[in-house]
Amino acid sequence: MTTTRHVAHASAATGATDPQWRVDVRTGAHQLVADEPAATGGGDTGPTPFGLLLSGLAACTATTLRMYAEHKGWTLTAIEVDVRYNVADNDEASIDRTITLPADLPTEERDRLADIAERTPVTLAVRRGTPITTVIRP
Repeated sequence: MTTTRHVAHASAATGATDPQWRVDVRTGAHQLVADEPAATGGGDTGPTPFGLLLSGLAACTATTLRMYAEHKGWTLTAIEVDVRYNVADNDEASIDRTITLPADLPTEERDRLADIAERTPVTLAVRRGTPITTVIRP
């Protein structure tokens, strides 16, 4: 028998808002705002939905690498993760992730962290194409 484990929850609400595309997002005890850029009619009061998705991937990558390094007893002074969502002329999408680690980090540690980055929870969820079930309620 398969069991399901609840990992995260978020909800979003919008209505007749000003700016037009603003959405109030709640996840756990945190409140966020999502919006569209002014160039597309939004008020740019928060990140776009893709910005939030990429933020989750970047945060998961940085956190997972820091946790792994700490578990191994490695000194890791800084981790920077830059993530970009790209769409080609043929509508094919891709994500580019650049991880910057301290220059003096030993090669073995750098290689192991590169391997771990490919298996963070959010990386795996995005790569696997997690199924989405939608229910519409009155």
